[in-house]
Amino acid sequence: MTTPSSSSNTLRQREAGAFLRSRRERLTPHEVGLPAGTRRRTPGLRREELAMLAGVGTTWYTWLEQGRDVHPSGDVLLAIAAALRLDAAEREHLFVLFRVSPDNDRAVEPERVEDPIRRMLVSLQDQPAFVRGRRWDILAWNRAADVVFGPYEALEGDQRNALHLLFANPGHRAMLTDWEPVARAAMAMFRTDFARHAGDLSFIRLIENLSRASEAFAQWWDQQAVLRPQSGEKRINHPTAGPMTFEYSSLGIGDSPDLKLIVLTPSQADGTLDALRRLL
Repeated sequence: MTTPSSSSNTLRQREAGAFLRSRRERLTPHEVGLPAGTRRRTPGLRREELAMLAGVGTTWYTWLEQGRDVHPSGDVLLAIAAALRLDAAEREHLFVLFRVSPDNDRAVEPERVEDPIRRMLVSLQDQPAFVRGRRWDILAWNRAADVVFGPYEALEGDQRNALHLLFANPGHRAMLTDWEPVARAAMAMFRTDFARHAGDLSFIRLIENLSRASEAFAQWWDQQAVLRPQSGEKRINHPTAGPMTFEYSSLGIGDSPDLKLIVLTPSQADGTLDALRRLL
């Protein structure tokens, strides 16, 4: 009989296998000093070539990509990461995917935003700000965020999720001046967070729903891109206020690796601050 624990592990192993396969297929024999040969039917390196570079058995490495129940050591993962030419974010992502977490079998507790954080949100009068949860659900927000990106209160369930807003909310998507690079970066950062919860069925449901709702999401998700959290600039064309520019920052809250305070500081150079105050 399949238990929740075994189902969780299977989902994590499949995610890890898909990530390995995507990184192997982007490498060419020339990049790793191997002859290209002939009759190469698949993109990138063959499994036996990658296994040879990493110093592991071909059958065993194949099992990893197939998502079978095998448990590589840290040293072996380092060897595979080196053979795949992974960058720091990708290497960390690989380790997270293969980590055996003692919390996998525990019930996921409801996320709470404590009162001091809510008071902080209220105090940020000229800066749109919100708290994002482990699955990128928007848990709390201030009035500035609501008038620029909301109304959040009108959204229910997955609709109040940052990825859902990006990919499946036409009004929110239309506001973003640089939608594609913003959406690609957000997905890659989300995938990095997802690795810690790869067996969580609520994540799987969200990903499946977004894959059905957005062709771009379905296509890009399969590319397995990962990024560490980044700050940057966010430009929008608000339906009432017009063009606005914000500096985007993501800050950790307390000891939780999952809760993030997102703060958007309006640019004073292009009149965004004045436009925000008019909206308020």
